Amino acid sequence: MTQEDYLQILRNYSGPPVRIMEVCGTHTHEIFRLGIRSLLPENMELVSGPGCPVCVTPPGYIDSAVVLALQHHAVIATFGDLIRVPGSHGSLADARRQGAELKTVYSPLDAVALAQSNPDKQVVFLAVGFETTTPSACLAVKKAQAAGLDNFSILCANKTMPEAYKALKGSADAFLYPGHVHAIIGTGLCQELYRQGVSGVVAGFTADALIMAMAVIAENLESGKVFFENCYPKVVKAEGNPAAQKLLADMMEPCDCTWRGLGVIPGSGLQLRQEFARFDAVHKFGLTPDDGQVNSACRCGEILRGDCKPCDCPLFGKVCTPLHPVGACMVSGEGACSAFYQYNC
Repeated sequence: MTQEDYLQILRNYSGPPVRIMEVCGTHTHEIFRLGIRSLLPENMELVSGPGCPVCVTPPGYIDSAVVLALQHHAVIATFGDLIRVPGSHGSLADARRQGAELKTVYSPLDAVALAQSNPDKQVVFLAVGFETTTPSACLAVKKAQAAGLDNFSILCANKTMPEAYKALKGSADAFLYPGHVHAIIGTGLCQELYRQGVSGVVAGFTADALIMAMAVIAENLESGKVFFENCYPKVVKAEGNPAAQKLLADMMEPCDCTWRGLGVIPGSGLQLRQEFARFDAVHKFGLTPDDGQVNSACRCGEILRGDCKPCDCPLFGKVCTPLHPVGACMVSGEGACSAFYQYNC
């Protein structure tokens, strides 16, 4: 079928009002950037989900990073969007103004190189991500171990999507599953959810891929049946990426984990196995992390559950802007509030 065929399916949709959850923040931004919302029928509503790892990281994680920087004088190596995410009492950017040493890196291996070139300093990489990026954190630990480094560790906030999907059952009529995550984990979970009555499609990130995915959702919802389809078969295979899965299984183990907006989801986090504990910053520095405190006026949690949209938050675009963010969803390059603000929605 051509793109025009898929567009015609969308135009002709005459089924009941439906909610589709873009689990992935990259999907949210691409759908805005490509103007796909304007192509959808009025009775098809898109809602954001918890698929931005920065957004679902609780403020207590930022608090721990600040403690490492200011009390333990560690060099914090991090991706750029974490620097301005608010913790309970301030961000890493605030800590930098108090003397914290922060280094923006583009991969965990950059943080290992930083530790190698600064043997007199402790370097902590802020490992935040889902199955897509977690293997690179594992490779960084392996490299640090092989190099015999004792001044490198990671502060783990890595999460996995399967339990989050299960926690979100019933929040939408269909999931738009992220292609990059399922390129790692495969489609077995989607099939399991389908057997439990949860509909969805795995989608890519181009205009053609997203329009096709939306049309597939519309066609199936109009027929009233539960469905699952892999609309990204060139990249996403049923078995996923066995090498990446083995690396994660060898080096990390599941743990209970707090998600902003969803609370504690058992077994949804990842932590280094005991044999790699010397590279775990919590263990190495004797931290006692907690979930921290969220600004009570911020509605990021509800946005991440699909219970409201960014424009429903009284802070959005007024008190909370990209220059002065109150919540993580406005800071992250994959955040829903950032997308709504950028595209003036």
